[in-house]
Amino acid sequence: MPGSDSRRGAEHARPAAPVRVFLLDDHEVVRRGLRDLLEAEPDLEVVGEASDAEEALARVPAVRPDVAVLDVRLGSAEQHGDHEGIEVCRELRARMPELVCLILTSFDDDEALMDAVMAGAAGYVLKQIKGADLVSAIRTVADGTLLLDPGASGRVMARVQARENRAGPPELARLTPREREVLALIGEGLTNRQIGERLFLAEKTVKNRISAILGKLGVGRRVQAAVIAERLREP
Repeated sequence: MPGSDSRRGAEHARPAAPVRVFLLDDHEVVRRGLRDLLEAEPDLEVVGEASDAEEALARVPAVRPDVAVLDVRLGSAEQHGDHEGIEVCRELRARMPELVCLILTSFDDDEALMDAVMAGAAGYVLKQIKGADLVSAIRTVADGTLLLDPGASGRVMARVQARENRAGPPELARLTPREREVLALIGEGLTNRQIGERLFLAEKTVKNRISAILGKLGVGRRVQAAVIAERLREP
């Protein structure tokens, strides 16, 4: 049909929808700076913001963002605890498993990183990060890639291993050899497509295997599985 090729070409060239981002920080100046930074990028769109946990838990499900950037400490630690933003992450992930959470904090705190990983966060970055690097971090986690500092994640892994050693036999024993291969590649930070290419599997098959792996490990997020995957590298 005349013109059909040109229409298909136009459809193929249509730009992808921007990544929808939600901001949680108790400082208005910080939120305003983050909004200005992100809205200068054509592929990012800030769809909402909140200054406290209650506000975030009400607004995020309403606007359905792709990525939530969450400050760890909200208001007074005496009133709310040191890691209230991580509790918001845990609650939001329970309600919206598809939501990607990026934890933003002023403090290099291993305990907070450990909590963030177990709450299902896809990444953890310091507020001292450069603007361009934060933009890149949001794109990275939105694309399904984990974002954890190697040094910090190594320290967290040591804690997880100690916890598992105290708890008894590791969950890895429940996995088939093929599932252990997939888990190892998750630990390397590969996406579903990359895992499929490495193991010659369809992307849908990889997705189904990962769902089974998460179920057997008793976790709800790839980043939690990635931490457990480090046990495969033990000598």
